[in-house]
Amino acid sequence: MNCGACCTEISISPSNPSLPKGKPAGVRCPYLTDNDLCSLFGKPERPRVCSSFPAMMDVCGQSKEEAIQLIREMERLTTPDKM
Repeated sequence: MNCGACCTEISISPSNPSLPKGKPAGVRCPYLTDNDLCSLFGKPERPRVCSSFPAMMDVCGQSKEEAIQLIREMERLTTPDKM
């Protein structure tokens, strides 16, 4: 689908070498190309969270809009509450 929703909606922890300051959920990844492809795909510096992301129908849905909604909900459910 090449929608790039996961490259926008998933947070990346600051400990990642390719993004030392991390990337908050909802912010477009600097490695996402103009045609919504990962420029780090297949490279060792690609963040682990990205390499392990399950791009499947139950995660991505039928459209970019549905993928954004599903991934936002997953991010919400897996983000620790702030104290």
